[in-house]
Amino acid sequence: MKTFEQLDQHLGLLPPNLVNAVAEIDRGRGYQDALRRQYPMVLESLKTIAIVQSIEASNAIEDIHVPHKRLRELALEDVTPESRSEAEVAGYRRVLKEIHENGENIPFRLNIVQQLHGWLFSFLDGPSGRFKIGENKVIEMHPDGTEIVRFDPVSAADTTRYMRELHQLFDDARAACTYHPLLLLGAYVFDFLMIHPFQDGNGRMSRLITSLLLRQGGYEVGRYVSWEKKINDTREVYYQALQRSTTGWHEGKHNLHPWLSYFLGVLVSSYADFAERAQLGTGRGTAMQTIEHFLRTSLSDRFTITDIREILPTTSDVHIGRLLRDLKDRGVIESRGGGRGAYWMRLLSDF
Repeated sequence: MKTFEQLDQHLGLLPPNLVNAVAEIDRGRGYQDALRRQYPMVLESLKTIAIVQSIEASNAIEDIHVPHKRLRELALEDVTPESRSEAEVAGYRRVLKEIHENGENIPFRLNIVQQLHGWLFSFLDGPSGRFKIGENKVIEMHPDGTEIVRFDPVSAADTTRYMRELHQLFDDARAACTYHPLLLLGAYVFDFLMIHPFQDGNGRMSRLITSLLLRQGGYEVGRYVSWEKKINDTREVYYQALQRSTTGWHEGKHNLHPWLSYFLGVLVSSYADFAERAQLGTGRGTAMQTIEHFLRTSLSDRFTITDIREILPTTSDVHIGRLLRDLKDRGVIESRGGGRGAYWMRLLSDF
């Protein structure tokens, strides 16, 4: 809310890096729309990996973990959760699936935000879908057991008023069309995190809201690439960006640009990955690019020569062997075992 009270200050004069980031994301959206018309099946093939990675990463950011095989079942199949962590994952899956399949028809109203929170906790007992009734300071735990308050959000007594004002100001800003929708999205999510309206689940809700507003704005990269995984992979930078923009928020003296720079950077990187993966899917990538894409997106660190033959059906075993040796020399993979039991292990996911 504090950001939307001073939009001219935060969004009126942007540094070049933010202007360029918005332009780059819009170019990515144009490429996305063109591919959807020309190669719809290529995009369909990217969805499964993306949703599994998104569910896994967004929960991992909050230190909610489920073994990968089980998480894949929870993400893709109609299975019943058997533990609290599984219930958290299943709730996230329910909301994200609805956003991916029906996001353009979900009105972005305050009561809908509460409803989505209710769905997020639909497999758990206890209050859900209601704003907090107690204080919820954002605490950083250190290995020695000490605690540091990262941020002191809005009080429980003021939360409903702040959220109503945030939604009204956001709706007014969107209707005015003065600022780019991506900037308004970033500003909304930031103020949402500063208010921290729910007793639990605020981080995950911020990412689900981001997915919803991206979808409604036509930025569908999250359906094909997990931008949540990028946040999980850069968690410290994520928290640093939030911290740099947090100072002075209660007094309306904060600087939104560090957060916007990080947020837009994640989307720029996501669209770059999307372009690379789509290029491979349309058959315009090299054999090495195809293997690298497989390694980056595979749901397992272990693979065999048979897996590589399947993705490169017209490439000779000799050439495949040469490419795998090159990756081994780069420290990306290593061979294990011998004979019929031989396999490869991925050592790096980012290379």
